[in-house]
Amino acid sequence: MKLSLSRKLFLAVLGPALLATLAMGAADGWSFARGFLGHINSQTEERMATVLPRLRDYYREQRSWDGLREDRKEWFALIHPQGGLRLDQADWSLPVSDLTGAVFRISLLDAQQRSVISFVELRADAPRMPIEVNGQTVGWLVMTPFQSVTEAGGAMLLKRQLLASLAVGALALLLAALIAGWATRRLLAPVRQVAAATHRLAAGDYAERVSVSSDDEVGQLARDFNQLAHTLERNEQLRREFMADISHELRTPLAVLRGELEALEDGVRKLDGDSLHSLQQEVGQLNQLVNDLHELSMADVGALTYRKQPLDLVELLHESLAGARERCQEQGLTLELQLPMAAKPVLADAARLRQLLGNLMENSLRYTEAGGRLRIRLLEQNGHIVLDWLDSAPGVAEADLPRLFERFFRGEASRGRASGGSGLGLAICRSIAEAHGGTLEALPSPLGGLWLQLSLPREAR
Repeated sequence: MKLSLSRKLFLAVLGPALLATLAMGAADGWSFARGFLGHINSQTEERMATVLPRLRDYYREQRSWDGLREDRKEWFALIHPQGGLRLDQADWSLPVSDLTGAVFRISLLDAQQRSVISFVELRADAPRMPIEVNGQTVGWLVMTPFQSVTEAGGAMLLKRQLLASLAVGALALLLAALIAGWATRRLLAPVRQVAAATHRLAAGDYAERVSVSSDDEVGQLARDFNQLAHTLERNEQLRREFMADISHELRTPLAVLRGELEALEDGVRKLDGDSLHSLQQEVGQLNQLVNDLHELSMADVGALTYRKQPLDLVELLHESLAGARERCQEQGLTLELQLPMAAKPVLADAARLRQLLGNLMENSLRYTEAGGRLRIRLLEQNGHIVLDWLDSAPGVAEADLPRLFERFFRGEASRGRASGGSGLGLAICRSIAEAHGGTLEALPSPLGGLWLQLSLPREAR
């Protein structure tokens, strides 16, 4: 039979309580039996020590034990706890303390250890006390110990003790059952809530959330579930946006190509250099988009190869930005280069870094307004080489800065092709930076535009 978590918890709490109760009852009965027998036997030994002087005096007077053989009532008078009772006392009776039969465990032997008075079978290991008169042993007192509670007459006491232990054990089991029931309902209720919410989440309900009612492990589980649900909901939203963006970006060049080809087919447009150039531009745009998507997908699965080797980032910047000043002038931008004279060594793939720098340049040329500035500076901070890429207006809303590295995201709401590229350039740049153990962050530029900060670990030399 399959047990639910609540039943398992209930049994886990109740089971040890049941075992503890049974063990307590068994240990209590065993301890009582041993203690009771020990007490009775020790009392009997004390009786023997008390009786010994009386028997010594009796032997001095009678010169033998024959009187005790003939009249055992005299024997009981001698071993009576109060002593001195006479045979003619009408109210003579056994004391209550002897009702267990302890008095019958005491035997008298003569000097040759032959039985004078004995009510039970004597054992060889029974405790013995010599009776000496004038330095001569005239007899022996022997006690036969009790071996069981039944022999000692304590069966009723043992039964009462066991009943009391069972009553306490039953009360303990009842309390354990109540605690187990409370724990099952109280502790497992949030777990059941998370389990039910997980089932709905697995069915595709990414808006599912659970309430957090504690700060313990169960509360942490609820918080982690909510975070997981939020992440899945966000990923699903990004997936839908990604598919919509891809379809949009692919549809645009394809629609232009189709229009151009239909125009050529209908004779509206002649097949000349201009038409071929237009077709080539659209094919190039489509090819660039597909290449960017392929590169990002390869980066996601870690399949991109990087051939890293020590290089000077200052030298690489000079090479990559050789024609940047002329391009900036064409766009009406002023380029400010602030590069150090000393080498800044890094371990990197030169081709990938040139691709990153090219994407940053294209981003600035595409979005910076004419008459603005582009400032590029390189410095070293805390063992890292930091490249600051700052441009002037227009800027990006501060809330949109973290999203600039999302695929297909642009700072403005429009997704029209006139606003810029495909929205994959900065995503590729961050992927390259992270592959080199660095970071790429977006900040508000003091020039009024966007500040992209690339940080790479310095290569030790």
